[in-house]
Amino acid sequence: MKLFTPLTLPNGAVIPNRLAKAAMEENMADADHAPSDALLRLYEAWAAGGAGLMLTGNVMVDHRAMTGPNGVVLENDAHLDRFRQWARIARAHGAHAWMQINHPGRQMPAALGQTTLAPSAVPLELGALSKQFPVPREMKAADIDDVRERFVRSAQLAEQSGFTGVQIHAAHGYLLSQFLSPLANRRQDQWGGPIENRARLLLDIVRAVRQAVSPAFVVSVKLNSADFQRGGFSPDDAKRVVELLNPLGVDLVELSGGSYEAPAMQGQARDGRTLEREAYFLAFARDIAAIAQMPLMVTGGIRRRAVADQVVDSGIAMVGIATALSIDPNLPRDWLAGRNNAPALRPITWKNKVLGSLANMAVVKFQLKRLSQGRGTHPRVSPLRALVVQQMANACQTRRYKRWMMGRELG
Repeated sequence: MKLFTPLTLPNGAVIPNRLAKAAMEENMADADHAPSDALLRLYEAWAAGGAGLMLTGNVMVDHRAMTGPNGVVLENDAHLDRFRQWARIARAHGAHAWMQINHPGRQMPAALGQTTLAPSAVPLELGALSKQFPVPREMKAADIDDVRERFVRSAQLAEQSGFTGVQIHAAHGYLLSQFLSPLANRRQDQWGGPIENRARLLLDIVRAVRQAVSPAFVVSVKLNSADFQRGGFSPDDAKRVVELLNPLGVDLVELSGGSYEAPAMQGQARDGRTLEREAYFLAFARDIAAIAQMPLMVTGGIRRRAVADQVVDSGIAMVGIATALSIDPNLPRDWLAGRNNAPALRPITWKNKVLGSLANMAVVKFQLKRLSQGRGTHPRVSPLRALVVQQMANACQTRRYKRWMMGRELG
């Protein structure tokens, strides 16, 4: 397989090449938590860059459950015109556009003032930063039913908006990933214990979404290859989940890894495993490819054409690129033209890994903001500067979110 050959998915959809703009959390909603003008301009830049697949950042299925204060929410048709603009822009140069739909579970900042739900009442362990995330309330059966219905509704609305697919986010320590992890999920009922039970909610959502959308609409899943914590979701668990997904009409599985507690998606692992400097999760993907009946995509640190070629030559169908596209949105087009750009951010070597992870995310968001303003990126920006700017923005956005929530409650 070659990077710039089309990929036909199980449902017949054709992606024009093997390069995907993987999801990054943009946090660029407007005052109604719909796509903002800045977000649309950002996707104009990416769409022109030549990736065959555009995956959106987190779109939340519940306005009460946010990964950040300025996130996009899609739970009804109130602002569907804005979502239609987003899909149209993302698809303007021939790419597929899939909406990543998500629920944060316990990975929701306490500052947002909302009740946090999770499979079990297990708090995040982030050292001195743990207090920034509240102890979650264990979900009841009604909560689980509500979440399943919300994922389905958001998928239906994504299709109505003109997106060509959805990606159900079950990685990076968010709610569905929490159900999969024996560290976060300590339930003794049908939702906990063996991996078949821990995977039940994900499988139920996939089945329900597949049934609710048209056959031509892509249903994909983002899954951790492992969560890189001792006693957590393991590579063997990941294999079993893929086996369970095989008969459910899933068109693609993206493999990543890690969580807020162990941000392996940024090249850090809490359990001492050594991650490759690029294509972090390729070795895990090769193992899973042996049993997967749907195409796989690998995301995590890829920034060089030679590494991307290595991924597809090893039998993995798609290459997901995130950080490198935050620096150079034209990377796919440049690679096609024979240039060997390899964009990289300034290394962050802070001893506090959690702060380092926050700084890394802040540096990426710094680039996204500049792209949304039509400006050139600044990959050598000071991580401390980017983090301070991001924290100040978060504080302002948190106040706005709380006023918005108060208005909804009063209205």
